[in-house]
Formats: sequence, structure tokens, C-alpha cells
Amino acid sequence: MAGKLNPAKSATAKRRARRKASDSAPAAADAAGRFYYKGNRLKQLRAFVYITRLGTLSRAAEALFLSQPSVSLQLQALERELGMPLVERTRRRVTLTDAGEALYEMARPLVEGFENLDREFIAKTRGKQSGRLVVAAGASTIQYLLPDLVKAYRERYPDVHLQLANVTGKDGMALLRADEADIAIGSMLDVPNDIAWAPVYHYDPMLIMPPDHPLASQDTIRLEDLSPYGLILPPQRLTTFRLVDMVFQQRRVPYTVAIEVGGWDVIKQYVAMGLGISIVTGICITDADRERLVVRNLRQYFPQRSYGVVMRKGKFLSPEARAFIDLIKPGLLTHRDYDESGHSER
Repeated sequence: MAGKLNPAKSATAKRRARRKASDSAPAAADAAGRFYYKGNRLKQLRAFVYITRLGTLSRAAEALFLSQPSVSLQLQALERELGMPLVERTRRRVTLTDAGEALYEMARPLVEGFENLDREFIAKTRGKQSGRLVVAAGASTIQYLLPDLVKAYRERYPDVHLQLANVTGKDGMALLRADEADIAIGSMLDVPNDIAWAPVYHYDPMLIMPPDHPLASQDTIRLEDLSPYGLILPPQRLTTFRLVDMVFQQRRVPYTVAIEVGGWDVIKQYVAMGLGISIVTGICITDADRERLVVRNLRQYFPQRSYGVVMRKGKFLSPEARAFIDLIKPGLLTHRDYDESGHSER
């Protein structure tokens, strides 16, 4: 019958059609994949930058509000597109390859620029730097370290609303973690894993006493010489007290706390009144203090205190925050600094 198909020929034709479709599928899928990934290059770069900044895929996923497999797929897609590995995965964290280092230097400003696009747009359209900056710091930092910086910043960026949050170390960390403060300025002893610390200023420990004190005539003072005299120290919860106690305990030298009170100005006033002696950080010693007090350097026994910039790792700095940090020290926070630990609170 003329219209009847040969079953054998029909089966062969079906197999050929299936093979043809199968052969063309990878090419189509690959083309579609390339188009998809190229269309999402910014997402890939953003994931790559966050992975580099935070050190692990899981931390990057948390910061980006994505699942870890999604972040991993974005990284793999980027590596396939560029044709080379960008990171080396270890058990604890990822490290950049040479190609990853080069890409990070190019991608970081792009991603940061995108993150700050709205703020930058407002600043550009107004023709001047504007916005808001919140800096967390302790009372001594605000009083002795920040005045010149704040003055210079206000002269350059008068339209920025600057807020100085007067908080102690733990409260400052809480503000950073809640994104209620852009940066913190202060001293640190213990640096949590999620915090970046870049020390800039260094101050020696100083013994202060009234001019008529028995030790005032001595040029060299030993730690043992302090034992008979009551110390005036900040509260025990603050770092200064902890440091003083630690040094005396390690050297097995007895000491007595006569008065426990907060605020360097109060402590200096009480010392001038003859109510005791104190060990303070050099940041609070002014020329006027040297006229009414006898000051001796105790660096031989007590460590220096370092003050600098504190911020949450993985946080993209606003233009206002970057401008403030540039006043402290230009180029202070490179990407390596975000992963460093350092020496925390007054």
C-alpha cells in the first residue's frame, strides 16, 4: 500500500531525530548559560568580593542573604567565564590566587560603587559631599583624640551630619554589628573575629602625682615603689584597670586602689588634690597637666596603648566614612586589613 510506512525505517528516523536533538542540546544549553551568567556578572563579582572580604563562603552567604550553594555557584560561574581559578579553598578559609588578587583590585571599587550608588548620586546632584556619618568612640577618645579630626572634617564637609556616639568598647561593638555606627575610633586589647582593627596612634603609660608627693623627686621609679601609695583608677570593667592589675599580678607586686572613678579629667583633678596617684594613658596628658602634676613614663612596666579605626569586617564604607578615615591616615584600610586581628575600650 503506497501510503503505508516501513516500521524499520520509521524507528531509524526517530533515533536519528533524537540524536540530532541530543547533539544540539549542549550547545544550546551552553549558549544559554553564557548569556545567563554574563547577564549577572555584577552578582558574581559581588559574591566574589564578599567571599574575599569575609574569608569564607558561609560568611559571604550570610552577608548577602543567600544560601551558601548559591554563592558557590556564582563563584564557579565567574571562574568558568574568566577561564581560571580565582580562589584556593582550604578547611578554614579561602585564599586568593594571583588571578584572584588582580580581579579583586578591579572588582572591589565597582562593587563598592554600586553599593553606595544612591548616596553618591545624592552627593553628586547636590554638588557637594552630603550624608550622615556615625562614629562610635569612648569619652577619652572624643575629648583628646578627635577634636582636631572633627574640626578638619567639618571644614571640608560641612553638609555631612556627623554624630559622635559616646560609648564604651562593648557598646561600640554592638553599634558596629547592628550597622548603627559606620566606624569606631578607640583602643582595643581583644579583637573579635568579625571586627577589623587598624591602629594608628600609640601612647605610653604615665604615672601622675602631685608635686609634693614623696616619689616626685625621683627620676627613676620602680613598680615596687608604688606599693605604699593608693592608686586612683578607672572602673574595673575598663581596660586600664585590667592592664594595671595584670602587670602588678604578673610581677607579684602588691598594690592598693584608693579611689575607683571614671573620667581622666576627674582622675587628674583628684591626683592634683593629693588624694592619690594614678597610672594613665599618655593620650590624656596636656601641657597644662604637666604644670600642675609630676609625670613619669612607665613604659618599662606597662604596655603602650594603641588607638585607631575599628569596623565590622565585610562592611562597605560610605564615602563619608572613607573621607573621615583618609583624614586619619590616607589608604589606612586596604582589603588585607579587614582580615587582620590586632590589639579593645579605655
